[in-house]
Amino acid sequence: MNEFFPNIPEIRFEGKDSKNPLAFKYYDAKKVIMGKTMEEHLNFAMAWWHNLCANGVDMFGAGTADKSFGAIPGTMEHAKAKVDAGIEFMKKLGIKYYCFHDADICPEDPEDINETNRRLDEITDYILEKTKGTDIKCLWATCNMFSNPRFMNGAASSNSADVWCFAAAQVKKGLENAVKLGAKGYVFWGGREGYETLLNTDMKLEQENIATLFSLARDYGRKIGFTGDFYIEPKPKEPMKHQYDFDAATAIGFLRKNGLDKDFRMNIEANHATLAGHTFQHELRVCAVEDMMGSVDANMGDTLLGWDTDQFPTNVYDTTMAMYEILKAGGLRGGLNFDSKNRRPSNTPEDMFYAFISGMDAFALGLIKAAEIIEDGRIDAFVKDRYSSYSDGIGKKIRDRSITLEEAAAHAAELKKPASPGSGRQEYLETVVNNILFS
Repeated sequence: MNEFFPNIPEIRFEGKDSKNPLAFKYYDAKKVIMGKTMEEHLNFAMAWWHNLCANGVDMFGAGTADKSFGAIPGTMEHAKAKVDAGIEFMKKLGIKYYCFHDADICPEDPEDINETNRRLDEITDYILEKTKGTDIKCLWATCNMFSNPRFMNGAASSNSADVWCFAAAQVKKGLENAVKLGAKGYVFWGGREGYETLLNTDMKLEQENIATLFSLARDYGRKIGFTGDFYIEPKPKEPMKHQYDFDAATAIGFLRKNGLDKDFRMNIEANHATLAGHTFQHELRVCAVEDMMGSVDANMGDTLLGWDTDQFPTNVYDTTMAMYEILKAGGLRGGLNFDSKNRRPSNTPEDMFYAFISGMDAFALGLIKAAEIIEDGRIDAFVKDRYSSYSDGIGKKIRDRSITLEEAAAHAAELKKPASPGSGRQEYLETVVNNILFS
């Protein structure tokens, strides 16, 4: 097999004082944090679409990076070259998982879905052959049901029953691929499941049709032996003006309404959270509260830009608070998939490695600091004390749901006016976080 990155050595941990750009400063895979190794906590994954496919093209200009890997793009030879390059890349970084859309791993035949499925069989056979004897596995699979023009009005939410059936066919094959490759999860991202204007939209019909496809996918997946989690990846907008899986709370409500909440969980992307007007931490907290924590697409947006920039995550405040939520919730069932792409001018093979090192180190440092915040205990103690009025007396009756409205009103009448609920001490708590981050 050709070596695609001959100038890149195996990336090793050298510690925070290292100046070697091709070394980890914080990610020490076997270091134990709160009872598990970093590797077990983080389960890093490579996103096939960005790392092996995206060449820097945008709406204003042509691509700047060569992702041909020595083959002609759009051919099965190119698809196989991406497999070989991806495996080499993951081995050199110590990444053990990958994620993909069907359209990422082989070219679609524009005239015949049956030929597309034959190509998928060929390339998944090749992936299995090339990963045999390695510890590289599939974290999750999904289908691209947004790029092809047939999906201009959505896939499961399309106004066309024929298009809906094509979406169902892709999902069927996608689930078969997930089982074949041993995927831990299967993701639905509703790239065009939404609307541009309500003037031409039957929202009730569209959402019911989405629920039908999800239900059929769940049933078929279980029938063929898929034992992993189904995920919804919330996003509020882009490419559609409004997308039905707006945020975690909206998606969870949809799942519960349609009886899907026992099989589905959330795949939370940081940049999608900010597009919804939330923080990454907020979306993870919602998942934790609702017992819907699943997997994470690790990236970040630019606060000055209003679109999905998919930058590599380097903000340690964000990674710390994300890992704080994940640790408090008992960890991820999935992993941390770098749904991140190099900036357009960062267009060399070396830049691909620098980017992953930056993201892996940022989450490793976030893990270290999140564990320190939990072990320090000051924030947990403050929160416990802030809500201490619910631990006994009238507060305990409220928590136990054993109080009546009349009892609550009588208690208020006896008090005449409540005592101050106390200071939230936000600035103090933020100082605690800073003290731990920079100590």
